[in-house]
Amino acid sequence: MASPRSSLRSPLGAVRGLGSAKDGTHHWWLQRVTAIALVPLTIWFLASLVVLSGSSYEVFTAWVAQPLVAVLLGLFVGVGFWHLKLGAQVVIEDYIQAESTKIIVSMLVNFATVLLGAAAIFSILKIAI
Repeated sequence: MASPRSSLRSPLGAVRGLGSAKDGTHHWWLQRVTAIALVPLTIWFLASLVVLSGSSYEVFTAWVAQPLVAVLLGLFVGVGFWHLKLGAQVVIEDYIQAESTKIIVSMLVNFATVLLGAAAIFSILKIAI
């Protein structure tokens, strides 16, 4: 007799052992949490850019050097790139059919988001410290 859990799986999911949703719920929640975190960070960032528009380089770097600003910029960049990676992963999984291509593109996206995110955070820290 089949267990109650196995009856909830699709036939393909039972064969693969992945279940009907694999780890999609966790991924879905992470996308929502990062999106919600980006709302106030983006509003703050855009408002700051409006206030700083027309300012000199020295004023801008002095603004970035403030501890609270540096932390908020780091969060904005980190959460933004994480959200980008999660969204790109969904697009890759949904629209690329060949497994080998899917793996290569996923690796490139992961590498690029980590590299660019780290470079941006390094730049913020270099100005702030």
